[in-house]
Amino acid sequence: MKARFESAPKDGKLCRFKEFFDGAASWSRVEQIIARVEVGDEGADTRFIVTNLNIRNPRVLYEDVYCRRGQAENHIKSWKTHLAADRTSCSKATANQLRLFLHGGAYWLMWGLRASMPKRSMWRVAQFDILRLRLIKVAARVVELKTMIKIHLPTAYPAQDVLSLALTRIPRLVT
Repeated sequence: MKARFESAPKDGKLCRFKEFFDGAASWSRVEQIIARVEVGDEGADTRFIVTNLNIRNPRVLYEDVYCRRGQAENHIKSWKTHLAADRTSCSKATANQLRLFLHGGAYWLMWGLRASMPKRSMWRVAQFDILRLRLIKVAARVVELKTMIKIHLPTAYPAQDVLSLALTRIPRLVT
């Protein structure tokens, strides 16, 4: 496969899927094993999954079932890790329920902020802590006027263009 990658035009990675059946000595029966082999500039990367699902297409099983499950676990991980949603240290259940509700709203807002970014930018796939540290947690000067509130960002703020783009894509709050 490495020879195929080297002879092919340089357009990314070469990926192949294969299924076979095997049973380890400690297993009670023979299982379906899916192998994904990917060759890129960094070399070969091989992954194996063992399954008892009755899906015959190894690519569909790997990409649509296995990878999506992992992506769902990544969403839960980012909710717990980057938004501290696993902190339920209050002694009353209703207080913990409110806390989880607020963390759910924060997740929804962060997801919306990330979805409003340009499709091919690093901000579209950035983790929530990166968005929080670089776009939300920014030192600014707030000036209250009679009819509006002005927020002045620092002139040396590196992500100023991304933040202004996000603010134009998010609907205005009307009171």
